[in-house]
Amino acid sequence: MTSVGATPLEDRIAAGYRELSPQERRAADALLDHLGDLGTYRATELAALAGVSKATMSRLFRKLGYDDFEGLRENLRVQRGRGLPIAVDPSPGLRERLEQEVKNLERAYSALDEAALDELADALATARDVVVVGRRGSLGPATQLRRNLIQVRGRVHLAPAPGQSLADDLVGLGPEDVVVVVSIRRHAFGVGQMVESLLADGVRVLLLADSSLRHLASRVTWWIECPITTEGAFDSLVAAVSVVAVLSDRVHEALDGATARVEAIDARYALLREIDEG
Repeated sequence: MTSVGATPLEDRIAAGYRELSPQERRAADALLDHLGDLGTYRATELAALAGVSKATMSRLFRKLGYDDFEGLRENLRVQRGRGLPIAVDPSPGLRERLEQEVKNLERAYSALDEAALDELADALATARDVVVVGRRGSLGPATQLRRNLIQVRGRVHLAPAPGQSLADDLVGLGPEDVVVVVSIRRHAFGVGQMVESLLADGVRVLLLADSSLRHLASRVTWWIECPITTEGAFDSLVAAVSVVAVLSDRVHEALDGATARVEAIDARYALLREIDEG
């Protein structure tokens, strides 16, 4: 048998589709039709959806390289563990989801250290330039952090900027600067190499990420882990967004609210009529 998790289900089906019987093809088509929530069904339910016998469905599982349906579910769990939006279990109810989000927040906050947060906030407040890197699904929290910080200090940049590459935005930084790397799986290519290149230039780096990048924790200047666990198909960003708010407030405090800048920005809003105050 092919080792569990070695090849995604859709690739296995594509590779052997021509050799399947008409009934097995119907079963395979049903698997593909329900790929996003396949793990929430029982084998008998999948057979009924395909209009084939349970024996046909079991035979298909074996032809695809699984011992049985549980072998397929294990393959899905492996893919979900890599961040693919696949539902392995039924979607949790609102109460269950809330409880999991609370657990994620408790884990994130229990790992935060007051002294380290103060040191980090001071660095973000006084750095010559702050560059916030956020790609793929990490763009949201990264954008929010940049949006918050630019309210209280200048020279805060989001990278990569439109039309730019990371190299364009990161070259020239040094010990006087801070780069905040927000990276929640599935990670953009080359996060580790990017971090190493920044550290080689003497840049101070905050890595705000999920546990899959924990191997970089001892390398960066500051590490904040943001749990992303859910029973659904998609990872949670609640902890990451909350940590962004904590950091933003700490920098605001470190700069005593940056009253002059806040007032100047508000006056410019009014001049340009960019904000609807209604």
